[in-house]
Amino acid sequence: MEQLMDILGSINGVIWHPIVLYVVLGVGVLFTLWSGIGQYRALTHGVSVVRGKYDNKGDPGAINHFQALSAALSATVGLGNIAGVGVAVALGGPGAIFWMWMVGIFGMALKMTEVSLSMLYRNTTDPDNPHGGPMFVADKAFKERGLGFIGKLVGGTFVVTLLISTITGGNMFQSWAVSDVTKKDFGVPVQVTGVILAVVVGMVIIGGIKRIGAVAGRIVPFMCGLYLLGAFWVLGLNIASIPDMLVLIVKSAFNPAEAQGAFVGGTVAFALLWGMKRALFSSEAGQGSSPIAHSAAKTDEPVREGIVAGLEPFIDTIVVCTLTSLVILSTGAWNRGPEANFKPTGINVVQTQSDDSAGDSTWTLDNTYLPDRTPDARRIEGDWKEGTDFDVFMLLELDSVDKDSGTKIKRLNGNVVFEPGVGEDGQFVIDWDTIGNATQPRLIDSGVYVEYPGASLTSHAFNRVTPGMGKYLVVFAAWLFAISTMISWSYYGEQGIVYLFGDKAVIPYKLFYCLMILVASAGFITTDAELDNITALGTGVMLWANIPIMLIFGPVAMKAYHNYIGRLKRGELHPHKAPPITDVVEGHDVE
Repeated sequence: MEQLMDILGSINGVIWHPIVLYVVLGVGVLFTLWSGIGQYRALTHGVSVVRGKYDNKGDPGAINHFQALSAALSATVGLGNIAGVGVAVALGGPGAIFWMWMVGIFGMALKMTEVSLSMLYRNTTDPDNPHGGPMFVADKAFKERGLGFIGKLVGGTFVVTLLISTITGGNMFQSWAVSDVTKKDFGVPVQVTGVILAVVVGMVIIGGIKRIGAVAGRIVPFMCGLYLLGAFWVLGLNIASIPDMLVLIVKSAFNPAEAQGAFVGGTVAFALLWGMKRALFSSEAGQGSSPIAHSAAKTDEPVREGIVAGLEPFIDTIVVCTLTSLVILSTGAWNRGPEANFKPTGINVVQTQSDDSAGDSTWTLDNTYLPDRTPDARRIEGDWKEGTDFDVFMLLELDSVDKDSGTKIKRLNGNVVFEPGVGEDGQFVIDWDTIGNATQPRLIDSGVYVEYPGASLTSHAFNRVTPGMGKYLVVFAAWLFAISTMISWSYYGEQGIVYLFGDKAVIPYKLFYCLMILVASAGFITTDAELDNITALGTGVMLWANIPIMLIFGPVAMKAYHNYIGRLKRGELHPHKAPPITDVVEGHDVE
């Protein structure tokens, strides 16, 4: 597993080079200006379209605008909002949230453009089962220009990246995150969670886009409302600290965040990297995935659905991710203190190996018995749980400044297991990792910090305000978010399979998709860094494939956009009376 993570880390170092982030942000700025700040249209006209005022049962498509938005949101508003934000704050600091905001704002323009393109070039040969996405844009648009071979090549390349992202971010990340948080809070074996997820997801995806749209239309409003209520409760209790947290976010985006408690510090570049990576993963802006869901919408106005899609990054990143980040920051979960303490002389740094090929020695800690939790930590999380294993870390100061964090502080990780046969009543034993350094590292303090990867950090943040709240709210939300995301991403991957191999390959693909849920929940992933390596790969390769398509054919989308807005301003597009909201949610207004 360690070798695989090293390989993935090297690949991600290339595809997530800072220049790539600047390019993606720059493309968002480009389409923002080109559309005349089209974000305004998404927040105004887009809301009217979603409400059903422009729904027409005679238009080609399978689902209405609300269901298409819900299907796309079910893929974006998911564990990226719970686990992804936790990863961004834990590794990038408060400044990462500012860059998430930038992706959210300019990502609205990216979504409008890529969805408009997919609607313009979607395949409606079967009006009740349309196909769309960047692969069809490349295929048809290049063919119109006499470059059919290039279109096939570019479309096929995009599908390969789509399938990579489907399996990693759309499947494995979701399965692992919900398995991890369920195990930590309820002691349910990760394998059991994996089986349940695979069965539930399998039952939904067999029904195709209409069933996915129907399920998403019910789950998304409920799960978002439930989670937001919990977040507002926590923020209401910490309302006095919210202004300071907002100032901290902005300041940390442009000044290195100092080490505090469990946070080891971070450079501005590192905050930008983590903020943009997690926001792009969460919102999928520029990734080319959600156009596949939107292409199923019933409409004869391609740009109309593009404008609806602009709401996604706003809901996902500006609203939900921001609330999650404020919960983590205002409760102090990001820079939390230790949950146990060794006696000052009770633990020492010892050498395990002399100089290696890099000129470093390797070091570890000599005490392997976990102390009791502090009274405050016991109030929040309870006593150490027998029958579970979890990860902890202590903070060491090394010789040189780490290039990522900008400080000399490093985490030394350890895995904790309960060994019944040790001591009178059994002991929690720590298996410490090793760390390389030329001289003996210095212990920052004698505190033992618990590792809360991904969704577990958000759960811990809720628990710090109301003990037990995170245990139920976050786990329940994580299940809903994971299921909704996996069913939508299964459809994205399915459309890629249809493009490459035809309908005959759909059933084997769905079986494989469910199998990967089981693989991801088998307990191989244990840390934030490993989690990021997997999800970053999928998101990154899709950006590399989709952004060039957007730049090449963006003028087509912008021409259609301005034509549509011109007709809207002139009053040529006539809305009808909004149907009952229940009909919109159920899709009855277009049946």
